Amino acid sequence: MKEPNESNKPVSASNLRDHMANERTFLAWIRTSIGIMAFGFVVEKFSFFIKHLSYLFEKSVPQQVTPTSSGYSSIFGIVLVALGAFMGLLALIRYKKVEREINENTYQPSILIDIMVAMGIIIIGIFLIFYMIHTLTS
Repeated sequence: MKEPNESNKPVSASNLRDHMANERTFLAWIRTSIGIMAFGFVVEKFSFFIKHLSYLFEKSVPQQVTPTSSGYSSIFGIVLVALGAFMGLLALIRYKKVEREINENTYQPSILIDIMVAMGIIIIGIFLIFYMIHTLTS
């Protein structure tokens, strides 16, 4: 059983499964990029909340008890949002590349984007650990 695709070429049942798997993978990458962007937004807005809270405390609490903010969380939040957006772009590029390779029957697995994202998450985790240690000691 064959059904036409967007380019009016017949698609075999196995290719349909491959295309659907490719689409599920693409959607998983998009969900991950949205999650990273949402986390970045929360980090940046939490920094904004802490700054406003410190202004409130400055009016009613002596200076030595006032919470301080180094501003790193705002920068980190913006970087996370940018990373999430970039990851969405990479997901689209990967999706279209795999789609073309499935249609041409030349698909070769590649883990370059997987490694890049994993390394990015590891770097973010290391940065968060050092940031939290820094805020605890200061």
